Amino acid sequence: MILISNPDKSQWQEILKRPVMNTENLFDTVRSVIDRVKEEGDRAVLDYEEKFDKVVLASLAVSEEEQQEAENLVSEDLKAAIRLAKQNIETFHAAQRFEGKKVQTQPGVTCWQKAVAIEKVGLYIPGGTAPLFSTVLMLAVPARIAGCKEIVLCTPPGRDGKVHPAVLFAAKVAGVNRIFKAGGIQAIAAMAYGTESVPKVYKIFGPGNQYVTAAKQLVSLRDVAIDMPAGPSEVEVLADETANPIFVAADLLSQAEHGVDSQAILITTSVELQQAVKVEVERQLALLPRKEIAEKSLANSKLIVVDSMAEAIELTNAYAPEHLIIETEDYLSVAERIVNAGSVFLGSLTPESAGDYASGTNHTLPTNGYAKAYSGVSLDSFIRKITFQEIKPEGLNIIGPAIELMAANEQLDAHKNAVSVRLGQLENEN
Repeated sequence: MILISNPDKSQWQEILKRPVMNTENLFDTVRSVIDRVKEEGDRAVLDYEEKFDKVVLASLAVSEEEQQEAENLVSEDLKAAIRLAKQNIETFHAAQRFEGKKVQTQPGVTCWQKAVAIEKVGLYIPGGTAPLFSTVLMLAVPARIAGCKEIVLCTPPGRDGKVHPAVLFAAKVAGVNRIFKAGGIQAIAAMAYGTESVPKVYKIFGPGNQYVTAAKQLVSLRDVAIDMPAGPSEVEVLADETANPIFVAADLLSQAEHGVDSQAILITTSVELQQAVKVEVERQLALLPRKEIAEKSLANSKLIVVDSMAEAIELTNAYAPEHLIIETEDYLSVAERIVNAGSVFLGSLTPESAGDYASGTNHTLPTNGYAKAYSGVSLDSFIRKITFQEIKPEGLNIIGPAIELMAANEQLDAHKNAVSVRLGQLENEN
C-alpha cells in the first residue's frame, strides 16, 4: 500500500484517482455483440455462452427441476443465513414505501404523486471468482416489495451448464420470476431487447466487469434504463488514534479481495495508526485464500495521514467513497459532516461486510465518485412517481390569468388558448 503524509490540497485530485476503467475503448466490441443478439435472439446468446463462458447449453432458461436440485444442495446453515439477510433487507426496504399526499397549491387546485412499480426489471448477477448470491437478495427483495410484475435474472452458468445453487436458492427466497443462464454483454443485450426466451425489461440492475458496464451504458442511451454508472468497488476507512488497527486492516482487505481493480483507502489523523495498519495488512494478507487478488488491489490503495479531522472529512467528501467506515471516537459527530458517500458504517463494530450481507441496507452503491450525485439502490429505484393535478372552477379563475400571460410571453398561443376557452365558458355559465 502507498503511504502518504500531509498532502497539499493541490495534490488531492491526483491522490484520489481510481483505477482507470475506460469502457469507451470497448464500445465497438460490445456493440457488435449487442447487435447480433438483437438480430438473432437466443441463437446468438447461446453461441456467445459457448464462446465466452465455455459452456454448450441446450436452452437458456433454468428449469424447475434445476431450482429444486439447487435447493437440496445448499446447506441448512447457509439457507438460514440467506433467510435472515432477506428478512433484514425486506424490513429496511419496506420502511421506504412512498406515501403520497394531496396538496392544495391554491383553492381549487390540487396536486399529488402516486408511486407505481416498474413493471419489468432485469437483474444481472455476475459469475467470475465468487457467486454473488447476496446481490440477488439486494436487487430482488426491493423489486418484489415495490410490486414489479416481472423480475428476470440473468447469470452466467459454470462450465457444467449449471447456475451456482446458492444463487438459485436466493432467487427463490427473494421472489425472482424467471432465471436465465446468460452472462456478460449477451445477458445485458437479451434483457434490453428481448429474445425468444428472455423477456425485454424496462430497467436493468446489477454489477459486472468492464464489458457488462460498457453494455449497460450503450443500451441505456435510448433503449432501457439502468440502475447507475458503475466502476470497481471501493472502501475508505476514516479513523483517528482510537481505531483498532486489526479492524482497520481487516476492513481494507475485505474490499481488496473483491477484485484486482478494487481500491481501499485509509484517511487518518494518526501516524501511529497508519504504521500499525500497514504492518497488520501485511500480516493478514498472508493468511487470505484470495491473497493474489487482494495483493494486486492493494497496489491501488493508500494509507493517508492528514493534520486534522476537519481535513480528513474534507478529503473524504472529495473522494466520495462507495463504502465509508468511520472508526473515530466521536463517529456520530463526524458522520454528520459527511455529504458524499454511498453507504456509511459507524463505529468499530460495524464492518462493511455487514452492509454487504445482512444488516438490511443495500450493497448496490455508486462507485468512482458518483456518490456525489447518485444514491445506492433503494425501493425508489424500482418505482416511478406519476404526478396528478385536478383544477376546479375556483382554481382556474385564480391561476388561469397567470398561465395566459406566461404562455403569451413565451409566444405559445395555443397554450394560452387552452386556458382562455375554459375561462370563457366559466364566465358564460356565471
